[in-house]
Amino acid sequence: MARLAQTAGLTDVQQEILSTVRDFVDKEIIPVATELEHRDEYPQQIVDGLKELGLFGLMIPEEYGGLGESLLTYALCVEEIARGWMSVSGIINTHFIVAYMLKQHGTQEQKDYFLPRMALGEVRGAFSMSEPALGSDVSAITSKAVRDGDEYVLNGQKMWLTNGGSSNLVAVLVRSDEGHPEGTAPHKSMTTFLVEKEPGFGEVRPGLTIPGKIDKMGYKGVDTTELIMDGLRVPANRVLGGTTGRGFYQMMDGVEVGRVNVAARGCGVAQRAFELGVSYAQQRHTFGKPIAQHQAIQFKLAEMATKVEAAHAMMVNAARKKDSGERNDLEAGMAKYLASEYCKEVVEDAFRIHGGYGFSKEYEIERLYREAPMLLIGEGTAEIQKMIIGRRLLEEYRLQG
Repeated sequence: MARLAQTAGLTDVQQEILSTVRDFVDKEIIPVATELEHRDEYPQQIVDGLKELGLFGLMIPEEYGGLGESLLTYALCVEEIARGWMSVSGIINTHFIVAYMLKQHGTQEQKDYFLPRMALGEVRGAFSMSEPALGSDVSAITSKAVRDGDEYVLNGQKMWLTNGGSSNLVAVLVRSDEGHPEGTAPHKSMTTFLVEKEPGFGEVRPGLTIPGKIDKMGYKGVDTTELIMDGLRVPANRVLGGTTGRGFYQMMDGVEVGRVNVAARGCGVAQRAFELGVSYAQQRHTFGKPIAQHQAIQFKLAEMATKVEAAHAMMVNAARKKDSGERNDLEAGMAKYLASEYCKEVVEDAFRIHGGYGFSKEYEIERLYREAPMLLIGEGTAEIQKMIIGRRLLEEYRLQG
Protein backbone atom coordinates (compact mmCIF):
# COMPACT_ATOMS: atom_id res chain seq x y z
CA MET A 1 0.00 0.00 0.00
CA ALA A 2 1.24 3.50 -0.78
CA ARG A 3 2.17 5.51 2.29
CA LEU A 4 -0.38 8.12 3.33
CA ALA A 5 0.13 11.84 2.75
CA GLN A 6 2.13 11.70 -0.46
CA THR A 7 2.63 14.94 -2.40
CA ALA A 8 2.46 15.09 -6.18
CA GLY A 9 4.63 17.31 -8.34
CA LEU A 10 7.75 17.48 -6.15
CA THR A 11 11.14 18.07 -7.75
CA ASP A 12 14.01 15.62 -7.38
CA VAL A 13 15.67 18.02 -4.93
CA GLN A 14 12.53 18.24 -2.78
CA GLN A 15 12.19 14.45 -2.74
CA GLU A 16 15.83 14.05 -1.74
CA ILE A 17 15.46 16.56 1.10
CA LEU A 18 12.32 14.84 2.38
CA SER A 19 13.91 11.40 2.16
CA THR A 20 16.89 12.64 4.19
CA VAL A 21 14.65 14.22 6.82
CA ARG A 22 12.46 11.11 7.03
CA ASP A 23 15.50 8.89 7.61
CA PHE A 24 16.76 11.29 10.29
CA VAL A 25 13.37 11.22 12.03
CA ASP A 26 13.16 7.42 11.97
CA LYS A 27 16.71 6.91 13.23
CA GLU A 28 17.43 9.90 15.46
CA ILE A 29 14.10 11.23 16.78
CA ILE A 30 11.47 8.50 17.16
CA PRO A 31 13.69 6.13 19.21
CA VAL A 32 14.43 8.80 21.86
CA ALA A 33 11.44 11.16 21.69
CA THR A 34 9.27 9.63 24.40
CA GLU A 35 12.13 9.32 26.91
CA LEU A 36 13.26 12.92 26.35
CA GLU A 37 9.68 14.18 26.48
CA HIS A 38 8.98 12.46 29.79
CA ARG A 39 12.13 14.10 31.21
CA ASP A 40 11.18 17.46 29.63
CA GLU A 41 14.75 17.54 28.29
CA TYR A 42 15.86 19.88 25.53
CA PRO A 43 16.87 17.68 22.54
CA GLN A 44 20.30 19.22 21.97
CA GLN A 45 21.68 16.25 20.04
CA ILE A 46 18.69 16.29 17.68
CA VAL A 47 19.05 20.06 17.19
CA ASP A 48 22.73 19.62 16.38
CA GLY A 49 21.74 17.03 13.78
CA LEU A 50 19.25 19.43 12.20
CA LYS A 51 22.03 22.03 11.97
CA GLU A 52 24.24 19.54 10.15
CA LEU A 53 21.42 18.82 7.71
CA GLY A 54 21.13 22.54 7.00
CA LEU A 55 17.49 22.71 8.05
CA PHE A 56 17.89 25.99 9.94
CA GLY A 57 18.62 27.59 6.59
CA LEU A 58 16.02 25.73 4.57
CA MET A 59 13.99 28.79 3.46
CA ILE A 60 16.78 31.37 3.73
CA PRO A 61 17.97 32.51 0.27
CA GLU A 62 21.16 31.03 -1.11
CA GLU A 63 22.81 34.46 -1.20
CA TYR A 64 22.74 34.40 2.62
CA GLY A 65 24.01 30.83 2.92
CA GLY A 66 20.66 29.05 3.04
CA LEU A 67 19.10 26.44 0.77
CA GLY A 68 16.57 28.84 -0.73
CA GLU A 69 13.74 26.31 -0.61
CA SER A 70 10.00 26.99 -0.75
CA LEU A 71 7.43 27.12 2.02
CA LEU A 72 6.06 23.84 0.66
CA THR A 73 9.41 22.09 1.15
CA TYR A 74 9.64 23.53 4.65
CA ALA A 75 6.08 22.47 5.52
CA LEU A 76 6.68 18.92 4.30
CA CYS A 77 9.86 18.74 6.39
CA VAL A 78 7.92 19.99 9.41
CA GLU A 79 5.30 17.29 8.80
CA GLU A 80 8.03 14.64 8.90
CA ILE A 81 9.67 16.08 12.01
CA ALA A 82 6.35 16.39 13.87
CA ARG A 83 5.67 12.76 13.01
CA GLY A 84 8.73 12.00 15.10
CA TRP A 85 8.27 14.54 17.91
CA MET A 86 6.20 17.70 17.65
CA SER A 87 8.43 19.66 20.04
CA VAL A 88 11.33 19.48 17.59
CA SER A 89 9.19 21.07 14.88
CA GLY A 90 8.44 23.89 17.33
CA ILE A 91 12.14 24.56 17.75
CA ILE A 92 12.58 25.32 14.06
CA ASN A 93 9.18 26.99 13.50
CA THR A 94 9.72 30.21 15.43
CA HIS A 95 13.23 30.41 13.96
CA PHE A 96 11.77 30.31 10.46
CA ILE A 97 9.05 32.84 11.18
CA VAL A 98 11.71 35.34 12.27
CA ALA A 99 13.93 34.48 9.27
CA TYR A 100 10.96 34.86 6.94
CA MET A 101 10.03 38.24 8.44
CA LEU A 102 13.62 39.42 8.04
CA LYS A 103 13.75 38.21 4.44
CA GLN A 104 10.44 39.89 3.54
CA HIS A 105 10.59 43.07 5.63
CA GLY A 106 14.10 43.64 6.96
CA THR A 107 16.47 46.36 5.86
CA GLN A 108 19.45 45.27 3.78
CA GLU A 109 21.71 45.79 6.80
CA GLN A 110 19.45 43.60 8.95
CA LYS A 111 19.39 40.84 6.33
CA ASP A 112 23.17 40.94 5.88
CA TYR A 113 23.74 40.87 9.63
CA PHE A 114 21.30 38.17 10.72
CA LEU A 115 20.40 35.81 7.87
CA PRO A 116 23.82 34.19 7.21
CA ARG A 117 24.15 33.26 10.89
CA MET A 118 20.53 32.14 11.05
CA ALA A 119 21.14 29.84 8.08
CA LEU A 120 23.92 28.14 10.06
CA GLY A 121 21.81 27.90 13.21
CA GLU A 122 24.25 30.15 15.08
CA VAL A 123 21.50 32.74 15.54
CA ARG A 124 18.26 31.10 16.62
CA GLY A 125 15.01 33.02 16.46
CA ALA A 126 11.91 33.38 18.62
CA PHE A 127 8.99 35.77 18.16
CA SER A 128 6.64 37.35 20.65
CA MET A 129 3.15 38.81 20.33
CA SER A 130 1.06 37.40 23.20
CA GLU A 131 0.87 38.94 26.65
CA PRO A 132 -0.54 37.63 29.96
CA ALA A 133 -3.88 39.40 29.41
CA LEU A 134 -4.25 38.68 25.70
CA GLY A 135 -3.71 36.00 23.11
CA SER A 136 -5.34 36.39 19.72
CA ASP A 137 -6.46 39.97 20.44
CA VAL A 138 -3.22 41.53 19.20
CA SER A 139 -4.76 45.03 19.18
CA ALA A 140 -4.83 44.94 23.00
CA ILE A 141 -1.03 44.84 23.35
CA THR A 142 0.16 47.08 26.19
CA SER A 143 3.95 46.58 25.99
CA LYS A 144 5.38 49.87 24.79
CA ALA A 145 8.44 51.41 23.16
CA VAL A 146 9.40 55.06 23.71
CA ARG A 147 12.04 56.85 21.63
CA ASP A 148 15.08 58.16 23.50
CA GLY A 149 17.65 59.60 21.11
CA ASP A 150 19.11 56.83 18.94
CA GLU A 151 17.44 54.15 21.05
CA TYR A 152 14.02 52.94 22.11
CA VAL A 153 13.17 52.01 25.68
CA LEU A 154 10.88 48.97 25.90
CA ASN A 155 8.72 48.03 28.87
CA GLY A 156 6.14 45.30 29.32
CA GLN A 157 5.56 41.59 29.78
CA LYS A 158 5.18 39.05 26.98
CA MET A 159 3.95 35.46 27.19
CA TRP A 160 4.19 32.06 25.46
CA LEU A 161 7.55 32.40 23.73
CA THR A 162 8.58 29.14 22.12
CA ASN A 163 12.40 29.02 22.28
CA GLY A 164 12.31 31.91 24.75
CA GLY A 165 15.35 30.57 26.61
CA SER A 166 17.31 28.82 23.88
CA SER A 167 17.07 31.61 21.27
CA ASN A 168 19.45 34.53 20.97
CA LEU A 169 17.21 36.71 18.76
CA VAL A 170 13.59 37.62 19.54
CA ALA A 171 11.23 39.56 17.27
CA VAL A 172 9.02 41.45 19.75
CA LEU A 173 5.80 43.28 18.85
CA VAL A 174 5.06 46.34 21.01
CA ARG A 175 3.05 49.53 20.82
CA SER A 176 4.97 52.60 19.61
CA ASP A 177 3.03 55.85 19.46
CA GLU A 178 5.85 57.85 17.83
CA GLY A 179 4.51 59.53 14.71
CA HIS A 180 1.05 58.10 15.29
CA PRO A 181 -1.39 60.66 16.79
CA GLU A 182 -3.88 59.75 19.47
CA GLY A 183 -6.83 57.92 17.97
CA THR A 184 -4.73 56.05 15.40
CA ALA A 185 -6.01 52.50 14.89
CA PRO A 186 -4.08 50.16 17.25
CA HIS A 187 -2.70 48.00 14.44
CA LYS A 188 -1.12 51.09 12.84
CA SER A 189 0.85 52.00 15.95
CA MET A 190 2.73 48.74 16.49
CA THR A 191 6.38 48.04 15.77
CA THR A 192 8.49 44.89 15.63
CA PHE A 193 11.88 45.11 17.34
CA LEU A 194 14.76 42.68 16.75
CA VAL A 195 16.11 42.03 20.23
CA GLU A 196 19.43 40.22 20.61
CA LYS A 197 20.12 38.41 23.87
CA GLU A 198 22.15 35.66 25.46
CA PRO A 199 20.60 32.16 25.52
CA GLY A 200 19.44 30.99 28.93
CA PHE A 201 17.24 32.16 31.77
CA GLY A 202 17.28 35.06 34.19
CA GLU A 203 18.54 38.49 33.10
CA VAL A 204 19.83 37.73 29.59
CA ARG A 205 20.72 41.36 28.85
CA PRO A 206 20.22 44.58 30.82
CA GLY A 207 16.50 45.24 31.08
CA LEU A 208 15.46 41.85 29.70
CA THR A 209 14.55 38.83 31.84
CA ILE A 210 13.51 35.35 30.71
CA PRO A 211 12.04 33.51 33.70
CA GLY A 212 12.25 29.71 33.83
CA LYS A 213 10.32 27.38 31.56
CA ILE A 214 6.55 27.21 31.85
CA ASP A 215 5.51 23.72 32.95
CA LYS A 216 3.15 22.34 30.32
CA MET A 217 0.84 19.36 29.88
CA GLY A 218 2.58 18.42 26.64
CA TYR A 219 4.87 20.00 24.05
CA LYS A 220 7.75 19.36 26.41
CA GLY A 221 11.47 19.51 25.72
CA VAL A 222 11.16 22.81 23.85
CA ASP A 223 11.27 25.79 26.22
CA THR A 224 8.17 27.99 26.49
CA THR A 225 8.68 31.13 28.54
CA GLU A 226 7.65 34.63 29.52
CA LEU A 227 9.66 37.70 28.53
CA ILE A 228 9.89 40.72 30.82
CA MET A 229 11.16 44.08 29.56
CA ASP A 230 12.03 46.69 32.18
CA GLY A 231 13.84 49.64 30.66
CA LEU A 232 15.21 47.49 27.82
CA ARG A 233 17.21 49.69 25.44
CA VAL A 234 17.18 48.71 21.77
CA PRO A 235 19.01 50.66 19.02
CA ALA A 236 16.79 52.36 16.44
CA ASN A 237 18.44 50.29 13.69
CA ARG A 238 16.82 47.21 15.22
CA VAL A 239 13.31 48.29 14.22
CA LEU A 240 12.35 45.63 11.68
CA GLY A 241 12.34 47.32 8.27
CA GLY A 242 13.63 50.58 9.75
CA THR A 243 10.20 52.23 10.08
CA THR A 244 7.82 52.17 13.05
CA GLY A 245 4.11 51.41 12.73
CA ARG A 246 4.47 48.40 10.43
CA GLY A 247 4.85 45.70 13.06
CA PHE A 248 1.31 44.37 12.95
CA TYR A 249 1.46 43.70 9.21
CA GLN A 250 4.92 42.16 9.48
CA MET A 251 3.80 39.83 12.26
CA MET A 252 0.62 38.80 10.44
CA ASP A 253 2.69 37.92 7.38
CA GLY A 254 4.86 35.76 9.61
CA VAL A 255 1.83 34.20 11.29
CA GLU A 256 0.51 33.04 7.90
CA VAL A 257 3.73 31.05 7.56
CA GLY A 258 3.23 29.88 11.14
CA ARG A 259 -0.30 28.68 10.43
CA VAL A 260 0.91 26.56 7.54
CA ASN A 261 3.52 25.21 9.94
CA VAL A 262 0.93 24.33 12.59
CA ALA A 263 -1.16 22.63 9.92
CA ALA A 264 1.92 20.62 8.91
CA ARG A 265 2.52 19.67 12.54
CA GLY A 266 -1.07 18.49 12.83
CA CYS A 267 -0.60 16.37 9.71
CA GLY A 268 2.59 14.83 11.07
CA VAL A 269 1.17 14.01 14.50
CA ALA A 270 -2.00 12.58 12.94
CA GLN A 271 0.04 10.47 10.57
CA ARG A 272 2.09 9.05 13.43
CA ALA A 273 -1.08 8.34 15.43
CA PHE A 274 -2.50 6.46 12.44
CA GLU A 275 0.72 4.45 12.09
CA LEU A 276 0.58 3.48 15.76
CA GLY A 277 -3.12 2.65 15.59
CA VAL A 278 -2.99 0.51 12.47
CA SER A 279 0.08 -1.35 13.77
CA TYR A 280 -1.40 -2.06 17.21
CA ALA A 281 -4.73 -3.14 15.67
CA GLN A 282 -2.92 -5.93 13.81
CA GLN A 283 -1.06 -7.11 16.92
CA ARG A 284 -3.83 -7.04 19.52
CA HIS A 285 -6.17 -10.07 19.48
CA THR A 286 -9.70 -10.32 20.85
CA PHE A 287 -12.28 -13.06 20.33
CA GLY A 288 -9.75 -15.14 18.44
CA LYS A 289 -8.58 -12.67 15.84
CA PRO A 290 -6.67 -9.36 15.49
CA ILE A 291 -8.88 -6.41 16.37
CA ALA A 292 -8.07 -5.01 12.90
CA GLN A 293 -10.39 -7.68 11.53
CA HIS A 294 -13.33 -6.33 13.52
CA GLN A 295 -15.50 -4.04 11.42
CA ALA A 296 -15.69 -1.39 14.14
CA ILE A 297 -11.90 -0.99 14.12
CA GLN A 298 -11.73 -1.00 10.32
CA PHE A 299 -14.23 1.86 10.29
CA LYS A 300 -11.99 3.81 12.67
CA LEU A 301 -8.91 3.17 10.55
CA ALA A 302 -10.78 4.25 7.42
CA GLU A 303 -11.90 7.50 9.04
CA MET A 304 -8.45 8.18 10.45
CA ALA A 305 -6.68 7.64 7.11
CA THR A 306 -9.19 9.84 5.28
CA LYS A 307 -8.63 12.67 7.76
CA VAL A 308 -4.85 12.37 7.41
CA GLU A 309 -5.16 12.63 3.63
CA ALA A 310 -7.61 15.55 3.71
CA ALA A 311 -5.54 17.59 6.18
CA HIS A 312 -2.37 16.97 4.18
CA ALA A 313 -4.00 18.10 0.94
CA MET A 314 -5.23 21.37 2.49
CA MET A 315 -1.83 22.06 4.07
CA VAL A 316 -0.07 21.54 0.74
CA ASN A 317 -2.56 23.82 -1.00
CA ALA A 318 -1.99 26.61 1.56
CA ALA A 319 1.80 26.34 1.24
CA ARG A 320 1.69 26.40 -2.56
CA LYS A 321 -0.61 29.45 -2.52
CA LYS A 322 1.85 31.35 -0.31
CA ASP A 323 4.76 30.29 -2.52
CA SER A 324 2.94 31.67 -5.56
CA GLY A 325 2.96 35.13 -4.00
CA GLU A 326 -0.82 35.23 -3.66
CA ARG A 327 -2.73 36.10 -0.53
CA ASN A 328 -3.26 32.87 1.43
CA ASP A 329 -4.87 33.83 4.73
CA LEU A 330 -8.05 31.97 3.74
CA GLU A 331 -6.21 28.79 2.76
CA ALA A 332 -3.83 28.97 5.73
CA GLY A 333 -6.74 29.46 8.14
CA MET A 334 -8.66 26.54 6.64
CA ALA A 335 -5.60 24.29 6.69
CA LYS A 336 -4.70 25.17 10.28
CA TYR A 337 -8.29 24.72 11.46
CA LEU A 338 -8.88 21.40 9.71
CA ALA A 339 -5.48 19.86 10.42
CA SER A 340 -5.54 20.67 14.15
CA GLU A 341 -9.11 19.42 14.60
CA TYR A 342 -8.49 16.26 12.59
CA CYS A 343 -5.23 15.67 14.44
CA LYS A 344 -7.07 15.70 17.76
CA GLU A 345 -9.66 13.24 16.41
CA VAL A 346 -7.16 10.85 14.82
CA VAL A 347 -5.03 10.81 17.97
CA GLU A 348 -8.08 10.07 20.11
CA ASP A 349 -9.14 7.22 17.81
CA ALA A 350 -5.63 5.73 17.98
CA PHE A 351 -5.80 6.13 21.76
CA ARG A 352 -9.11 4.22 21.82
CA ILE A 353 -7.67 1.47 19.63
CA HIS A 354 -4.89 0.98 22.19
CA GLY A 355 -7.47 0.48 24.94
CA GLY A 356 -6.04 0.55 28.46
CA TYR A 357 -2.49 0.53 27.13
CA GLY A 358 -3.04 3.94 25.58
CA PHE A 359 -3.22 5.33 29.12
CA SER A 360 0.22 3.96 29.93
CA LYS A 361 3.29 6.15 29.56
CA GLU A 362 5.04 3.11 28.13
CA TYR A 363 3.17 3.60 24.85
CA GLU A 364 3.92 6.46 22.45
CA ILE A 365 0.25 7.29 21.89
CA GLU A 366 0.07 8.67 25.45
CA ARG A 367 2.55 11.39 24.48
CA LEU A 368 0.67 12.24 21.29
CA TYR A 369 -2.57 12.48 23.28
CA ARG A 370 -1.02 15.28 25.37
CA GLU A 371 0.62 17.03 22.42
CA ALA A 372 -2.36 17.34 20.08
CA PRO A 373 -4.31 19.93 22.16
CA MET A 374 -1.57 22.54 21.74
CA LEU A 375 -2.30 22.65 18.02
CA LEU A 376 -5.88 23.69 18.76
CA ILE A 377 -4.50 26.91 20.30
CA GLY A 378 -1.16 27.72 18.66
CA GLU A 379 -1.14 30.48 15.97
CA GLY A 380 -4.78 31.27 16.69
CA THR A 381 -7.63 29.18 18.07
CA ALA A 382 -10.24 27.42 15.94
CA GLU A 383 -12.60 30.29 16.64
CA ILE A 384 -10.07 32.83 15.32
CA GLN A 385 -9.55 30.73 12.18
CA LYS A 386 -13.30 30.61 11.61
CA MET A 387 -13.49 34.41 11.92
CA ILE A 388 -10.73 34.81 9.34
CA ILE A 389 -12.32 32.24 7.03
CA GLY A 390 -15.78 33.75 7.39
CA ARG A 391 -14.63 37.30 6.65
CA ARG A 392 -12.62 36.22 3.62
CA LEU A 393 -15.54 34.21 2.26
CA LEU A 394 -17.79 37.26 2.56
CA GLU A 395 -15.18 39.27 0.64
CA GLU A 396 -15.09 36.68 -2.12
CA TYR A 397 -18.87 36.17 -2.29
CA ARG A 398 -20.00 39.74 -1.67
CA LEU A 399 -23.38 40.51 -3.23
CA GLN A 400 -23.27 43.10 -5.96
CA GLY A 401 -25.66 46.06 -5.97
